[in-house]
Amino acid sequence: MAYKNLLIDIENGIALVTINRPDKLNALNIETIAELSEALGSLDKDTSVNVLIITGSGEKAFVAGADISEFTNFNPEQGKKMSADGHVKLFDKMEKMTKPVIAAVNGFALGGGLELAMSAHIRIASDNAKLGLPEVSLGVIPGYGGTQRLPQLVGKGRAAEMIFTAQMISAADAEKYGLVNRVVAQADLITTCKELAGKILKNSPTAISHAIVSLNAAFTDGVNGFHIEIEEFGKCFDSGDFKEGTAAFLEKRKPDFKGN
Repeated sequence: MAYKNLLIDIENGIALVTINRPDKLNALNIETIAELSEALGSLDKDTSVNVLIITGSGEKAFVAGADISEFTNFNPEQGKKMSADGHVKLFDKMEKMTKPVIAAVNGFALGGGLELAMSAHIRIASDNAKLGLPEVSLGVIPGYGGTQRLPQLVGKGRAAEMIFTAQMISAADAEKYGLVNRVVAQADLITTCKELAGKILKNSPTAISHAIVSLNAAFTDGVNGFHIEIEEFGKCFDSGDFKEGTAAFLEKRKPDFKGN
């Protein structure tokens, strides 16, 4: 399927999804959120894809926030609906993908852009990246999960400082805080993400999907993550990947996982 604001390239089990609005620094508007939601749903079902990389076009921005012009005249109910719809359609959806999502943060990741990156399972940043949640400088708060996911990653104190000051932090500080997994040169960003994806591809996609459910449970209110881990661990024993993985180990050969 062709998208107006996205470019999708699938090769060797990896889907590279590029948000392609360079004239707007890849800002998220309603249309782009809808396209990303559709693309994620399609790629999650695509048997030729086992890892996703999401990035922004150009070298200036991953996603430089939401498109403010779309909601400047909203009333409280419209604001609540926009936030709730975004959670369901994109941010929670990405976090709950059955396949790993790597955010290749190239340049600015601000507001909704940082919230999008935090919804991915792994974040790799270019050395020129700037990250922040500047919403309070506009009279609102982060509405796509920023107040929840940021403290999970960097702790409550650092999250409070970033949100209350609306200041951007450098890629180096983001790595020090644990907001990104690592920082690489801009020119090496996509290659690094593909190399990481390649390491993931060597392992059981079925097991990884169960691991995602278990990891997410650790940060879900009212859910006992240990109980979820027990359930997901048990489910693995009914998979072809488990049978293949254990057989390959005993036979001292590399496994040939099928994702079932």
